[in-house]
Parts: sequence; structure tokens; C-alpha cells
Amino acid sequence: MNTTIPSEYYDENYIPGTTNILTGQQTELTSISSNKSLKRDKKGFVLIPQPTDSPNDPLNWSNPKKILQFSLLIFYTALTAATSNDAGAAQDSLNEIYGISYDAMNTGAGVLFAAIGINCWLLAPSVDLYGRKISYLICLAASVGGCIWFSVSRKTSDTIWSQLFVGAGESAAEAMVQVSICDLFFQNNLGSVLTLYIAATSIGTYLGPLIAGFIAQYQTFRWVGGWGAIITFVTLVVFIFGLEESSFNRQAHFKVFESSSINESQENIYNDEKTNKIDDSKLASDEEKGEFTNPTIVKSNLENYVSNVIAEEDKPKSYWRRISPITPAHNIEGFGFKQYGQRLLFNLKIFQYPIVLFSGLLWALQDAFLSFYLTSEDTTYYDPPYNKSNTGVALMNIPCLIGAILGCIFAGYISDLHVDWLAKRNGGVMEAEFRLYLLFVTLFISPLGLLLFGIGTDRDWPWPVMYVGLGLVGFGFGSVGDCSSTYSITSYPDLVLQSMVAISLINNLIACLFTFCCSIWLDASGTTNTYIALAVIDFVTIGLIIPFIYYGKDLRKHSKKSYIEMVEKLNEWK
Repeated sequence: MNTTIPSEYYDENYIPGTTNILTGQQTELTSISSNKSLKRDKKGFVLIPQPTDSPNDPLNWSNPKKILQFSLLIFYTALTAATSNDAGAAQDSLNEIYGISYDAMNTGAGVLFAAIGINCWLLAPSVDLYGRKISYLICLAASVGGCIWFSVSRKTSDTIWSQLFVGAGESAAEAMVQVSICDLFFQNNLGSVLTLYIAATSIGTYLGPLIAGFIAQYQTFRWVGGWGAIITFVTLVVFIFGLEESSFNRQAHFKVFESSSINESQENIYNDEKTNKIDDSKLASDEEKGEFTNPTIVKSNLENYVSNVIAEEDKPKSYWRRISPITPAHNIEGFGFKQYGQRLLFNLKIFQYPIVLFSGLLWALQDAFLSFYLTSEDTTYYDPPYNKSNTGVALMNIPCLIGAILGCIFAGYISDLHVDWLAKRNGGVMEAEFRLYLLFVTLFISPLGLLLFGIGTDRDWPWPVMYVGLGLVGFGFGSVGDCSSTYSITSYPDLVLQSMVAISLINNLIACLFTFCCSIWLDASGTTNTYIALAVIDFVTIGLIIPFIYYGKDLRKHSKKSYIEMVEKLNEWK
């Protein structure tokens, strides 16, 4: 047994993602009276995770400080989402002036999606080894380089490879931001907080092309990349001096003093399970190896070590230490290259969980649909009978944005209230699947939006129909993005980084594939048939919430052993 994780994880009733919001325990049979000392919010719900008494614990930061740090994170999310979606505004100019084909621009978009997912995976180990902040600085620097390269594009290779760096610049927003958010806020408020995160993603995704359209029309296409580079560089400077490191060695604080299993776990190394007597042969064997001399000494040394770590962590950090670009882990070996490689491979183990795969698929298809309706806008609305200008087409992102924000609020803030209500009716026990219930609304709204926009576009219906359709599609984008992320995080709360890396890889690689095939599909099947097929795919995929609501808890129960093994390994590395 690894003693750095709660002993309740080894309770036979423990299931990942099942939590009693009244007791704070993750086993269903724990009494409320045994947990009176736990810290609670104003509603009486136990704070998860439990904050320490350290002034350096991000959970204890003042609200103004949390708001500032969170604002920086969501601004970075919105900015990189915008720069990743603004290249389309320069398409016509690049084709007309330099003869760069639209297919080449689609290839650039595919490279961008691949770069987001792959770089997210490649950067993930840095979060634990070198701190959260360094990944943001690397990504912002890559984004600056990509935007500058795109602004001076003259060849096909420029438009493709610049997107590699622009995509890499967004990668930290796919997983690292969620980790930082979990550092700052309690799990009880996760839905509401992630609402703002998904809203930032939506704002960047839809406002990016809109603003880029105005820039291309009034300042030439080169300023699309130029303004992106300027704003991103300023953001990089602000992050260097304003973003504080949020990594915190929480495990050390609870390792000895708040874990009743320390004595048991250390002594059981040598105890016979049946007689509970010390096994001298095991003790002698370990003494020969020089590993242990006595369980009591082991416990004493461990307590001394942890006390020193806690004492160091509890000293208020200076400003320069708080904004340090790199915060090495206390157990880093050399430069940490070997540990980095181990974590890269380890993070791929999360793909064994159907819940994570399902969450990734849900989010991926919403991104894939984005390629279709943006392509339809670019290929249809400039021509009769619509005859829209660049600005007119760009403004079609407004209903998507409105719908996405409403979807985020629905699946975030309202979902939090709904989950609390369901948990109270369930004796205080909250199941991860509670996060899926509100998607029954999206199950009908999102496919309807695709049908209204696609068929309406093809058959020249009145323009309000298409705009309403785009609003409903945006609602699906926001609500599915919020619910899928929250469901995965709630199911496996100790594997946030790994879950979000997997979702990012699934999301962006599927989006990459759809980028290459959307034009071919539209040309081969026609607009109406294509959007009918997309609506069916959307309905069936979101409809998978039904089996997950029924069998999700069983899936989590069956994953208990492997989940604990992964958590043990992570804590062994801390």
C-alpha cells in the first residue's frame, strides 16, 4: 500500500468518482459524525480537496489573487484559441496573391490540430517535474513565432509550418490550464469554474475568425498574424512577471499527520497478515540490503523528512520565487530527463478507461463539426443568393458565440446546482454520472442546429433559420465541452492531467482527420445529405450518455484497481 494516498482508497466500498459531499469521504458507508473536523464551505459541504494551513497553498490564496491568476489563465485560453482559428481570414488573399491553394490551407489546419494534441502530450510531464508555469511560457513563445511566420507567408510551406507553432502555442490550454484550475479551486466548484474556461475557449474560437476578418479587410491579411504576434508577446511578458506558480506539495502535509494508515502500512511490511506478528525473516532480509533497520526508525525518519518538507513549504515565498519560470520537483534527479520519459509513457495508460475515451469523443466531434460549418460559410455565403462580404461571413460567428456561452452556463453553473440537488436526494453521495444528465437537452438541441443550418443553407431558407441553427450548434459546443471535461475529471480526480491530455489527443487528432475530409464529403454528398449525416452522428454520440449513466459507475468500479495503481505511482514520484 502506498501511504501517500487516503486509506479509504483501499476500502472495499471505494469507487473512483463517487464522493459524499456531506462527509468528504469517497466511500459510501462513512458516517458524518466522524468527519466533523473537516473544513466545509458555506453550504456545509466538505471542501475537496481539504486545504492545508500553509500560506503557500493555492487553495488558501485570497480571492483577489485567485481571480487574477484565473483571469490570466482564461485569457491565455481565449487568445490561443483565437490565433488558432484566425488563419482562414487570410485564405483568399494568400490564394489570390501567391497562388497558395485552399487545400494547402486545409493541410495547415490539420497540422495545427495535430500539433495541439501531440505537444500537449509532450509537455505534460513538465507540470510535475518543473512546475506549471514553464509550459505556458514555452507555448506563448511558440505562438509568437508561429504568428510572425504566418504574417510573412509567401509560400505554401510558410502557411503550413507556421500553423505547427501556432498549434503548439495552444496546447497548454488543453490540459495544463485545467490542472492549474484544480490547484486554485475546490472540486465542489469545478463545474462553475470550468464554465468560464470553456466560455473562454468558445470566445476565442468564434471571435478569432470574426476579428481576423475585420483585420484582413481593413489592414491587409498580414496583420492577422501581426496582431496575433503583438498581443501574444505582451501576454508572454505579463505571464513572466504576473503568473505565479501554483504547484504545491499537498501530499507532504497529509502524509503523516492526517493519515491514520502510516503505522499500519509501515509495520505491515514486516507483519504476518494472519498473526499480526513481526516477520523476523523479512526484517533481517531488508537489514542485509541496508534498506530498513526497524519499522519504528523508518516511521521516525519519514516523519522527520516530511516535517522538514512541510516547514520549508510553509515559509511564505518571496515574489521572485513565486514567479520563477521553473519550480523543480523536490525529488528531481539531475535534469529529470529519465523521469520525463517515464511520465510520457505513463500518461498513455489513461487510454484504458472508457469514460475518458467517451469524453474525448464527445468533445472531438464538436470540434469536427466546427470545420464543416466554417467550410460551408466560406464556400457558400460569398456567392449568390447570399453575396456576403468578408465582414458578413465573419459576423456569422456571433450566434455561435452566444449559443456557446449559454451552453457553458447551462452545463456549468446550472449543472453544479443540479448535481448538488441530486446528491442531496441521494443521501449526500455524488456520482460522476450526475454531470451527464443535463446533456439530454443537448441531445436534441445540437443535432437540430446542424439540420437547420445545413439544410437551410442548401435550400436558401430565410437567414434567421440558419442563424438560429448556428446558435444551437454553439450551444452544443459549449455544453458538451463543459460536461465531457467535468465528467472525466470527476470520475478520476487524481488523474486530471492524464485525462485532459488524453481528451486533447483524441479531440485534435479526430479534428485533424475531419479537416482533410470535410470538403471532400460536402462535395461528394451535397450539403443537405452531409448535415443530415452529421446530425445523426451527433445524436448517436451524445446519446451514449444513456449507457454511461446506467453503467458508468460499474466501469469506474472495475477500473478501481488500475486507478489506485496509477495514483500510487504518481504519489511515489512526488
